[in-house]
Order: sequence, then C-alpha cells, then structure tokens
Amino acid sequence: MPGPALFGLLAALLLPGALFPAAAAEPRTLTYSWPSNVGPLNPHLYAPNQMFAQAMVYEPLVRYGPGGRIVPWLAETWEVSGDGRAYTFRLRHGVRFSDGTPFDADAVKRNIEAVLAAPERHGWLELVAQIEGADALDPLTLRLRLKQPYQPALQELALVRPLRFLSPAAMPEDGNTARGIKAPVGTGPWVLAETRRGEYDLFVRNDHYWGERPRFDRVLVKVIPDPNSRLLAFEAGELDLIYGSGDSQIGPDSFRRFAESGRWRTALSEPLATRTLTLNGSDGPTAELDVRRAIQRAVNRPLLLRAVLEGMEHPAEALFAPNLPYADLGLTAPPHDPAAAMALLEGSGWAATPGRPYREKDGRELAVELCFIGNDPQQKAVAEVVQSDLKRVGIRALLVGEEANAIAERMRTGRFGMVFADSWGAPYDPHSFLGSMRVPSHADYQAQRALPMKAEIDAGIGRALVSSDEAERKSLYRKVLTTLHEQAIYLPLSHMAGSFVHGANVTGVRFGWTMYEIPFEAMDKVEGKAPGDGTP
Repeated sequence: MPGPALFGLLAALLLPGALFPAAAAEPRTLTYSWPSNVGPLNPHLYAPNQMFAQAMVYEPLVRYGPGGRIVPWLAETWEVSGDGRAYTFRLRHGVRFSDGTPFDADAVKRNIEAVLAAPERHGWLELVAQIEGADALDPLTLRLRLKQPYQPALQELALVRPLRFLSPAAMPEDGNTARGIKAPVGTGPWVLAETRRGEYDLFVRNDHYWGERPRFDRVLVKVIPDPNSRLLAFEAGELDLIYGSGDSQIGPDSFRRFAESGRWRTALSEPLATRTLTLNGSDGPTAELDVRRAIQRAVNRPLLLRAVLEGMEHPAEALFAPNLPYADLGLTAPPHDPAAAMALLEGSGWAATPGRPYREKDGRELAVELCFIGNDPQQKAVAEVVQSDLKRVGIRALLVGEEANAIAERMRTGRFGMVFADSWGAPYDPHSFLGSMRVPSHADYQAQRALPMKAEIDAGIGRALVSSDEAERKSLYRKVLTTLHEQAIYLPLSHMAGSFVHGANVTGVRFGWTMYEIPFEAMDKVEGKAPGDGTP
C-alpha cells in the first residue's frame, strides 16, 4: 500500500491549480493621461521634463505641506546657524534609491554640486546663487553653506526642481548632469519603467521606498494631446482619472457636466496660482503705458469668469493672491470701463478711423499678438473673449496658438505682445517668482526690461530675498509689487484652482500640497465596482 508520504503527494496534486499553476495576478494599474511624454526626467533640468512626473520619482530634503508649513522629508530635522548662513540637515535613516544605492549625505552633496556646476541653467532661482557649498559631515549629516542669509531657503529646497536627488550610480562619469543622466533613479515612490514616444509612460512602484508604499503596482500615463480625445477616453473607461491644475486637462464646461451627472466624483481645490496675461512693456504698442492701461480696462473680467471659466476660478485683483506672504497690499484691478480705455488710446494718439474697426497711429494699425498654448482649451477660450473685448475699443488682438515649447521660446525671447504667463503657486510665490523676473529667459523680464525703473525693481527684489529684517522685507516687496501694478505689466484674470474627475471605483484621490505634485501613491481602486456607479 502506498505510504503516508505518497498519499500526501497525491492529495497535493489533486488540489486546484496543482497540475496547472495559476496565471500570475494582473498588476494593479491606475491609468492617467498627459498631453506629452514626461521626458527624460533629469531632476536638475526643466522642459521637456514634466514636473508632476519628476515629483513622482525624486524627493526633496524638506517638503511644502498642509497650511504652507515646511515639513521634514528626506531630512528628519534641521538647524539654522545664528548668522543664517548654515543649514545642518540630519538625513532619514534607511532610505535607498530605487536602484538600491543608499541615500546619504555624500549623495546629497554630489547632487548639489551638479546643480552648482551649471549656474546658467538656474539663474531664475536665487537659492542656487546663494549656495556657497555643501559638506557631508558624516553619512547622515549634511551642511549647506550660504554666502549670506537667505530667508526663502527652505521653501526653495522644497521645489520640484532642481534641488532633488539622483542616485550617484545614475550620474554621468564627470558628474555633469546638465548634459544628461544615465537613468532617472530617485528615492520617490515611483520608478519610470518604460517610455513609448507619443504613446505612454509607464511607472512602477518603487519596492525600495522608505515611506508608505503605493497601493497600485503601476501608473500608466497615456499621451493624449487633445482635450476632447481625453474626455472620450475617460468616458470609454480607458482612463481612471482626469486631474489638473488650471491647465489643459479638463475645461470648465466638461467639468460641470461631469459634476452634474451624478455618475462621477469631482472636486475643486482652493486657489493655487494666478492666471494672468503678461503685457510686453518693452516692444510693440504695449510698450506704451496708456495702451497697457487701456487693455486692462477693456477686458470684461467678471463676464469672462462667468461665461468662460464658469465659476471654477476666483477673481484676481493683482499678481498674487492676498493670502500669500507679503502680497496683502490692498491692490485692485481697474474696473471694466471701455469708455475710459478709448479715452486713454485717443490721448496717446491712437485714433479711430471711420469705417475701420481698429485704431491707427502714424500709419500703423493698433495690433497686438496674444499668444497661448494651442491645445489648452481654457487659454484658447479666454483668448477669444479678450480678442472680442479689445476689438470693441479698437485694438486688434492677433491670436497665436502654438505648442507649449514654442510659447516658452516666445517668452524667453520677448516675441509676444500679450502672453499667458501664470504665477507658479506655492511655494514659488512670491519669492521664487519675483526672483525669476531678473533673468532674461523669462517672460516677466522681457516684459519689464524697457521700464525706466527696471534696475530699481530688480535691486529691490534682490534685497528683499536676502534681507534678514522683516520690516525691510515687507517694505521692499510692497514697493516692487505696487510698481508693477501701476505699470500695468500684468492683467490678472483669476486665481486658478485644481480639479479632478474620477469614477467611484477609484478612492483616495486628493489634491497635492502644491499644484505640481499628484499623490498617486494615496490612490486605490475598488475591485468589481464600475467607474460610473455614482458616488456612495
């Protein structure tokens, strides 16, 4: 008779799946979309690297958290020297890069040195100019030395780029990351596993992650440039989530339709940044102050907010929302007043000609290029309303809709009359945004460069960033922001909000603490529940 061992073997073979092993479980995948591929994800560089994806892979020493607080992240604690010139960070124990390389003070030092080696790439960020050097005091202690006290240092260390950390094993041999990296390897919860140009980017969970592990195995980011195609893909169940922050992900009309249907979960965030048109004070008709002031009075902002943005965004009176540091100055935008706009134009020599829709001076038509990202439905809709309002007072707005990189190049070179150049939101506003105004590669600099007080504006920003006297800093910010307001360089339209739409089968969706970070790791999916089952 067969012995007990043989009976055990036969019993095991008769168990379900014993003769034919079960197929491996399908990886749990969250499907999202973006208008382009995420890029090479160099943590120290900018476009075409997409910020939301850089934030998935790379992490900062400190992070911008709830209520605007700076909270520990890769650094557990820090101390600031009495003279404000040295920051000593105690790094988190046991953190590894996704390739298994230990995260330590030497890795932080090498990344900081890589950024400092290419200062021309980071002229917009004052902190880079203020860093004197970094020292690895021991494996878990890093000292950052500054040339002088710099009040926004922690806020700028929390930014998505360029002061986040690449694995030393992924650095080029000479350490010059400005020329490229071997692979995008960070300490974050996600790893870029595959890219297909024009199709998708695939992220997988980082099994070395020190924090709370993502609930999904993968995030698949499909490349869908066209907003209407994105909506169709979502309704067809090909996307789990639409998530954006005042960008091209979903327009107000579509968001409202989803919100009113009762089938989907939707939400709007608190105001994140300011939607503005930057008026070129250095070139073309907008180089004239009266033309800029006339444009401000000609645009019907209240109607625009109701008709185009459908209540999704809050009215803006100035470049920054008053709840930001140093920005509660009581500044107000000029009211909609077409008669006042026409009087300003008449007074500056732009005369109306009977039978012609646009004003002229010295044989020139009053025409201004209004530049926007062509596949951004909100920018396009706003541009069309502005064009109509300006026509009523005799200004011809020439709409120029181009892809994002082309618009960025116009900003760098000053080839615009008006351009959408929104503020950057926390923690960039106001410190980093103002600091960038002194760099020629930014639209703000190009728009301001011919102002008679440009040197004074830049000097005031520089002093405010390094001042250790709070009263002086407030006074300097007030003067700079008031001057820019009076010079009508900006047409503030609204304070942008974030939005998302998803089915009831996706849970844990919330807004990040900045508009550039999407907390995919907090999300989960309810198995067996259809996307459009409605909200519980």
